[in-house]
Amino acid sequence: MAKNSVNFVLVLLALALATYIASASDPGSLQDFCVATNDSKHVLFVNGKFCKNPELVKAEDFFFSGIDIPRDTNNADGSTVSMVNVDNLPGLNTLGVSLARLDFAPYGLNPPHTHPRSSEILVVTEGTLYAGFVSSDEDGNRLFTKTLHKGDVFVFPIGMIHFQFNIGEDRAVAFAGFGSQNEGRITIANTLFGSHPSINAEVLAKAFMLDKDVVEKLQKKFGQ
Repeated sequence: MAKNSVNFVLVLLALALATYIASASDPGSLQDFCVATNDSKHVLFVNGKFCKNPELVKAEDFFFSGIDIPRDTNNADGSTVSMVNVDNLPGLNTLGVSLARLDFAPYGLNPPHTHPRSSEILVVTEGTLYAGFVSSDEDGNRLFTKTLHKGDVFVFPIGMIHFQFNIGEDRAVAFAGFGSQNEGRITIANTLFGSHPSINAEVLAKAFMLDKDVVEKLQKKFGQ
């Protein structure tokens, strides 16, 4: 075999090995955690939901109605997120997609949060939203924002802290698509100041450069 041919084969083998290594990873998590157990009596599910017997599947398993109905926004944030995911649309199981309707009262806020298992694509159908996300520490925590009007679309990369704020005097509505059947949600303030049990106040005081008594007041507020 000619030298050039041998080199070509070696390059192909190297590329094949690199491709194998790059794709040899665990599947993405569909829940917060999945602790291993050898006790079959206490097994719930593994990274998702059990599958229904295909012979028992009906059209209703792939159907959801009511996403057009306005939601109540009479709460502290002035917003409501209504999910359509595997929990209320079983047919989404293993398909890797889900949907949400976002309703905003005037000056309502969908507070800073992150989705650990999915990117998000948002389209505004009514009103005006100020939306944005913050990049990672490695990228210098840069803020990317846009003022979105009816028909505008904005993307939030997976894992990035992001928010939407209704800056108009009228209600606003948006719809979001996710690349996961269970995108997960971590609301930053609720998670840090409303955890159960509470995080040591001294830890949060130092992290946020606040007085300890301020942290304890926040913990009382979010822990209610």
